Amino acid sequence: MITTIVSFVVVIGILILIHELGHFFVARLTGVGVERFSIGFGPVLLRWRGKETEYCLSAIPMGGYVKMMGEESPLEGGGTPDYDPKKAFALKPLWARFLIVFAGPGMNLVLAVAIAAGVLMTVGRPVWPPVAGRVSEGGPAVAAGLKSGDVVTAVNGAPVRHWEDLEKAVAAWDGKPLELRVTRDGNRRTVTLTPQKRTIEDPLMKESRTVWDIGAGPRSIPHITSVAPGSPSAQAGLKPGDVVTSVAGQRVYTAEELVQAIRTRPRQPLTLAVERDGKPLTLTVTPNAEKDKGPNGETIEVGRIQAGIASRTDTYLADNPALAVWNGAVWTKDMTVVTVKGLWKLLVGTIDRSNIGRPIQIASMAGQQAKEGLGPLAMFTAIISINLAVLNLLPVPMLDGGHLFFFVIEAILGRPLSLKKREAAQQLGFVLLMMLMVYALYNDLVRIDAFKFFKQ
Repeated sequence: MITTIVSFVVVIGILILIHELGHFFVARLTGVGVERFSIGFGPVLLRWRGKETEYCLSAIPMGGYVKMMGEESPLEGGGTPDYDPKKAFALKPLWARFLIVFAGPGMNLVLAVAIAAGVLMTVGRPVWPPVAGRVSEGGPAVAAGLKSGDVVTAVNGAPVRHWEDLEKAVAAWDGKPLELRVTRDGNRRTVTLTPQKRTIEDPLMKESRTVWDIGAGPRSIPHITSVAPGSPSAQAGLKPGDVVTSVAGQRVYTAEELVQAIRTRPRQPLTLAVERDGKPLTLTVTPNAEKDKGPNGETIEVGRIQAGIASRTDTYLADNPALAVWNGAVWTKDMTVVTVKGLWKLLVGTIDRSNIGRPIQIASMAGQQAKEGLGPLAMFTAIISINLAVLNLLPVPMLDGGHLFFFVIEAILGRPLSLKKREAAQQLGFVLLMMLMVYALYNDLVRIDAFKFFKQ
């Protein structure tokens, strides 16, 4: 509990601070005066006054704000200003106001790049050794004579250090035959393998894509990263850190294989072979049956145990500073696209809206990532920072995106919307946000089975 609370406060505090500093510094750079800079809402716990700005730390750490001078123009009923009109936000050019508002979510994206680059430079990214794990029956690898445990040392004459080197070669070769040099039981041999096209389904995003596949994957370690209270995984005795080696007597080599084995067996008791602290265990879990949408939009029943599952490796590859920054920017761009797609699919119902969560879910996940180590906690912070940026850029009044939307209208009309219309929009935005927060909190409480008292 202490780890969860401290991790939550640290993560949320960093995200809010960076977001508000974006608004603050760009306001200062464009000559706008700042009356108050606050981290948190509600009763003020600490305050100190600078030359022009009052700095506050408030009791409710679920946001913050930067109160600028002259946010409403005195020409629209703001009264007689008691400040220098040259420092008024509303009297600044449109481009300056746009930059000030955009700077908050913009800084959250910059933070994500910085965190990702820092982790890639220090901890590095996980890579898997070039050892074949699962070799699918009837696939190209079996036809070529590849077996589980074979070590791939070269592809088309180029050395292979990690499994990703082989994957890159397969993608680049566009279905042409590949010559693999492999080692098996100390003996070297060469095999020729021809990739085949395969359609991969994303169970969360409900998307499919076609890739070149060799019918084999790396040998990794599927492990449990989190367990929801009261869930089938918790009832079975699973714990974060458990390594799952087989399901129903069938060896699993990747997290994807474990997830698929669970999804295809709703309500069926599954025997899991687990390693915990180096000791073997046998546990039985019965996945819940939940409605989901299939690849063609049809409703299907899938199994879920409400546990986080990931592939783990003991090998990490660190980037040099320049490459780390580039890869951090690419990762941030990819995660931003995924977040936008996810929000849209939640809106249209492609993804179950029960996935919407807020403070309790963030706190729980922050605590779990903290137990995994500083690297996972840092990357979790980067992901939440991207989510915060995307959410704030939505064209909803009360959010930064709502203000930016008003600025776009002002640029088109050549004048701002009337104060009365903006106030009405702000009130509507406030109601919508409150409804969303209540729904997210309800989902959080359902996840932790907070309503079990009413079921008794």
